[in-house]
Amino acid sequence: MSEVRQVIGISGGKDSAALSIYLQENFPSLDLEMYCCDTGRELDETYELIEKLEAYLGKEVKRLKAIETDNMAKPNFEKNEEISPFDYYLKDYGGFLPSSHARWCTKNLKLKPFEEYIGNDPTISYVAIRGDEEREAYVSTNENVQTIFPFKKNIWSFDVISLVLDHHNIGQFRDIYEKKVKPDNLNRILEEVERPISIEHNLNRKTKTLIDLDVTAFNYAVFHFLKKTDYPLARLDDFPLLDKSHLMPDEQVIVRDQVFKMLERTVGVPEYYKKIEYEVDGKTGTYSRTRSGCFFCFYQQKIEWVWLYENNREKFDEAISMKKRVSPGWRMNLL
Repeated sequence: MSEVRQVIGISGGKDSAALSIYLQENFPSLDLEMYCCDTGRELDETYELIEKLEAYLGKEVKRLKAIETDNMAKPNFEKNEEISPFDYYLKDYGGFLPSSHARWCTKNLKLKPFEEYIGNDPTISYVAIRGDEEREAYVSTNENVQTIFPFKKNIWSFDVISLVLDHHNIGQFRDIYEKKVKPDNLNRILEEVERPISIEHNLNRKTKTLIDLDVTAFNYAVFHFLKKTDYPLARLDDFPLLDKSHLMPDEQVIVRDQVFKMLERTVGVPEYYKKIEYEVDGKTGTYSRTRSGCFFCFYQQKIEWVWLYENNREKFDEAISMKKRVSPGWRMNLL
């Protein structure tokens, strides 16, 4: 195994599944580890997708649990049901369900198992933020973890960009372009490198300009800059994602439609993403779930509760029962 671990988390959603396929097909030299943080309360389709990925990629998806509950029993000893990691923490929190003010589910069931899994090992974490999404998502604050976004034109996280283009480092960045990268349009690139960041020309605009001038040159310049830092990439002699020129232009940045096409030709699209037709008061349309995750997640949109009600009544009733146990008198309004 390389001294730098390279991992991808499989959430059971479309994007992370497509990313694992994208990386193996286009960058096969990466020594990828795949993992999922199993809450024990996922939809059946989530577990089915993970199994299909394992079969297609020929690799195991490591199941991570915040706590092993296999030999624990629920308070209902008549059924002798096993409890899930979510059940364990729900009891530990005194029956207090996750909320926007206390999102203990993500902290304990997703982030904690991941950080225990990688420990102190230098790690590159590949995250499936698409090229049509204007967000960065979770970036670990652990110094041994570096986040990369392969679906985007700008594969670098904000902390890396902020460091590289800090005005104190412009001289070093310029030297790297001049002495190591040497792109054809060097003069124009150096002009942009030296242009001060201002209100009118902020960090995002400066980054976009440099990437648009020559994305491969920018990636190599960042890579060389990081060689003198403690980032995990500093330990690598090369990094295949620096250069996507071997791919077709529409394969270098991946958007939502491409994700679905990738899944359709490989492992299939999970049933909860498939559009369902409806008619209400003479008006027609379609709906589906927009996310994976626990079937009772209380961050779901109302239409996702409708999907659960109409397509998996058993899970819907279980979710409602759970909510009522901790909030007697609560009612779900799907109108």
